[in-house]
Amino acid sequence: MDFNFTEEQQQYGDALRRWIDKHYTFETRQRIVHSTAGVSNAAWQALAELGMTALPVPSSQGGFDGDAIDMLVVMQELGRGLVVEPYFATAWGAYFLQLAGNQYHLLQDVAEGRAKLACALGEKHSRYDLADIKTLAAVNGEGYRIDGTKTVVIHGAQADALIVSARSAGGQRDVNGISLFVVPTDTPGLTMRDYRTLDGQRAATVQFSHVAVPASALLGRLGAGCDMLDEAADFGVSLLCSEALGVMDALFSSTLDYVKTRQQFGVPIGSFQALQHRMADMYIHLEQARSMAMLAAARMSCGDPGERRRIVSAAKVRVGQAARFIGQEAVQLHGGMGVTDELPASHHFKRLAVIERTLGDIDHHLERFAAQKAFQP
Repeated sequence: MDFNFTEEQQQYGDALRRWIDKHYTFETRQRIVHSTAGVSNAAWQALAELGMTALPVPSSQGGFDGDAIDMLVVMQELGRGLVVEPYFATAWGAYFLQLAGNQYHLLQDVAEGRAKLACALGEKHSRYDLADIKTLAAVNGEGYRIDGTKTVVIHGAQADALIVSARSAGGQRDVNGISLFVVPTDTPGLTMRDYRTLDGQRAATVQFSHVAVPASALLGRLGAGCDMLDEAADFGVSLLCSEALGVMDALFSSTLDYVKTRQQFGVPIGSFQALQHRMADMYIHLEQARSMAMLAAARMSCGDPGERRRIVSAAKVRVGQAARFIGQEAVQLHGGMGVTDELPASHHFKRLAVIERTLGDIDHHLERFAAQKAFQP
């Protein structure tokens, strides 16, 4: 496997890193996080001008045909800079639209930075099982009526449209009977409660009360959205693993700088052999996670759903384990400063903690990995 990025991919990453270093400093990020909106329209437009919003969109809709490897480069830099703009939610939503193949105008708006998306999939009772759905979609004239509640919708209140999963047939946990819809956030009957999460991002609880959508809002075929949901969820996990790499990179680097400069007994604490061993362990975890995240991104286009599920779950487990280890070690090596809001390290630690629990934690993906046929004897 070639671990080297192409020249074009490297240019994308370098351009994004330069913008973050110059215009999205930690202080700037803190002002955005504590603002009323929680995001910055100026930052979003800058990302659009850099071509980031067009990257995950097909060229036929004005995009750059970016695949999961291309997105890995971008998500790493966004993670390194702790960027809180709704990029992950929009890129994830755009993948649903690509799989459906019938929302060309919306994809073009995403590419040009005019539209933001969010995925309203989880419910209070479902935990990590995206097929456990109580939200209902019923035929309503020539369209559909949606009723139900979605929870922890990442950047839901900042989105222009939501990708919504609803049950149009079958029982609550049946894999058949799941339908996916595009619902504009200004649709009558749709209400939101927006809030800030532990890591400084935004999320919302979304209530659907007799929300009427036209037939064109349906993604794919009625009742046949399970495979699309499964593949798009794996793409979202791949994006999160890539972002976690950037967060861990930044946290490891800041911790290394700290132990080189923090002095005790008249010498830098990094000169103590015990701390050198701990830094070496952090580095090993980081590089193992990097290998698995790259493999997961590469397997997104393998064409074998079973292999894709197996590798993506393995990557989420390994990245989650590395995130816990590196985050906890970094906090301990920083001492009491490691948990203060004034230090970026604490914010990296919080972001890693949230990523580990988004779209399935370590235990969930261990069970999913073991359930795949390739794992069975």
